[in-house]
Amino acid sequence: MSLWFGAAAVAPALRAEWDLGGWSVGWLTTAVQVGFVVGTLLSAAPNLPDVFRAKNLFAACALLAAASNALLALAARGAPAAVALRFATGFFLAGVYPPGMKVLASWFRRGRGLALGVLVGALTLGKATPYLANALGDADWRTCLLGLSGFAALGGLLLLGAGEGPHAAPSAPFDPSQIVRVFRNRGVRLASFGYFGHMWELYAMWTWIPVMLRTSFETTGQPARLAELGSFLVIGAGAIGCVAAGFAADRLGRTAITSAAMAVSGACCLAIGFLYGASPGALLAVAALWGATVVADSAQFSACVTELADPRYVGTALTLQTSIGFLLTTASIALVPAAVAAVGWRWAFAVLAPGPALGTLAMLRLRALPEATRIADGKR
Repeated sequence: MSLWFGAAAVAPALRAEWDLGGWSVGWLTTAVQVGFVVGTLLSAAPNLPDVFRAKNLFAACALLAAASNALLALAARGAPAAVALRFATGFFLAGVYPPGMKVLASWFRRGRGLALGVLVGALTLGKATPYLANALGDADWRTCLLGLSGFAALGGLLLLGAGEGPHAAPSAPFDPSQIVRVFRNRGVRLASFGYFGHMWELYAMWTWIPVMLRTSFETTGQPARLAELGSFLVIGAGAIGCVAAGFAADRLGRTAITSAAMAVSGACCLAIGFLYGASPGALLAVAALWGATVVADSAQFSACVTELADPRYVGTALTLQTSIGFLLTTASIALVPAAVAAVGWRWAFAVLAPGPALGTLAMLRLRALPEATRIADGKR
């Protein structure tokens, strides 16, 4: 997953070399989101994660995503080609994330929240990696992207050595009606609504917090490298949040932990703007708390779906959930820079606050239903 923000991390170099405008730079990330949405829809419609072995689908798509990213470094010479290749990268990553969750869930009946928390924590750390590469090295941006492709290819090959666990459902027959049936399940529907609220906030934060840090630190005369290192720390803090939330959710309840995480992250997105241009330490402290909580709940929504959905079509349910969630991110990612232009950084991130607020309401509603007894052995 280090491929996701690869182009965003080297955006300053691309802007200078290709003379890109702000619109083009924004599309380097948005194209990944759109590609992921298209990929998940085309994967879910024929039930690919349930018809084929998930680990084989994961490996093939990881290699294809790595190749698409490598072509950006080797062949692209401007925004049109770069955006097309970013779309292809997101398209193939759709065959990595949901199948990966399905494989891991098959190994755990108890402790599934922690297991998926570790997985999403690894995903989060991977997405922060490009910023660390920027902070620690002075390599050309093409070398950076090729290195990320190497990481992604290695990740795909590693999974080929793993089998599905004892709780894996047998391969399911193709059933296009599952596209509708998934959301007829009330528990899955509410868990997905919680996820959608969470996603409204998550990727817009991940996309634009590095930009805010860069401009804020430039305003206060801090070195540019500090912003790159800060971006890695802020996004990477989510790995700790995911593991901690997974541990807590298995013991205290998934709906309780997801609601608490969204309450804290929603408060951070309202508060962070007041620290723009202020003390770098204070800004990074609140941003790190936001980074830890904004993704901490992510795995728990998926864990709920694996516990509430038809076991034969868990892969399809997870893929649909992520597809719609990522579709929402394309709107919130585009909304933040418009808010910056209208009201400045102080209030720009406030447009994300309705997401965690509505997501919390959905999870509290799920907590009150009989279906919640099927979550984490009755720990709501």
